[in-house]
Amino acid sequence: MKLLVFGKTGQVARELQRIAPDAIFLGREDADLLNPATCAAAITASNADAVINAAAWTAVDKAETEEPAATTVNGEAPTAMAQAAAARGIPFLHISTDYVFDGTGSQPFTPDHPTAPLGAYGRSKLAGEIGVRAANGPHLILRTSWVVSAHGANFVKTMLRLGRDRETLNVVADQIGGPTPAAAIAQALVSAARAMTQGAAGGTHHFSGQPDTSWTDFARRIMAEADLPCRITDIPTADYPTPARRPLNSRLDCRAFTAAFGIPRPDWRDGLSVIVKELRP
Repeated sequence: MKLLVFGKTGQVARELQRIAPDAIFLGREDADLLNPATCAAAITASNADAVINAAAWTAVDKAETEEPAATTVNGEAPTAMAQAAAARGIPFLHISTDYVFDGTGSQPFTPDHPTAPLGAYGRSKLAGEIGVRAANGPHLILRTSWVVSAHGANFVKTMLRLGRDRETLNVVADQIGGPTPAAAIAQALVSAARAMTQGAAGGTHHFSGQPDTSWTDFARRIMAEADLPCRITDIPTADYPTPARRPLNSRLDCRAFTAAFGIPRPDWRDGLSVIVKELRP
């Protein structure tokens, strides 16, 4: 299977390079998501059997003041990619997010639950979903949440950095979700791409780590895994204001993805152990 991957330096892209080193990886210098036509042209010119979009605008707060740019990257670019892939009749796999939902309630969101983004980032990602579906080609939209790895900027790396220097940290306790190792997302995408090249149906699916937890309990596990004495204090979201509203409920119902592709939810605790070991000084 010949894979074409958009993204080189992001968390999932870095993990894809580990498990699919023979894939073609396109960075910004090869296909700028702010110029969607270049992305479509790259697919048209390739001989790939499947395309994975692992590139995105992920700066949630910055999107609030730069929504047009975020929408180009997260909405217009994947739409152009999906159209080019559809024209070639090859699967297009795209990563989306729990931010397309409003985060209300306490039940896991199913793939068919009505979307209602709270902010610009969620709106930009929803625009991408709509465009990918409208291309009418074989596609997989994989919504995930709380992505972590040894690469880039993420919650695990932030907690480790702060935990080494501070005795206590205040962490939000009323947001609940499933931390998801980027390595697990990469493996799921490659497995799904292979299945789709062999005729498996795609659609919109959810994939996140288990068990669901709060940011505070996640932080405590990080400190314990790294043998750091830093104490975690629970605070409500209201005490940690950010430019973009965060969903309180990021739980995702992943049963349909497991049924369709045989890929279970990963245990984030196992993934965390691997990440902390990789980041040890």
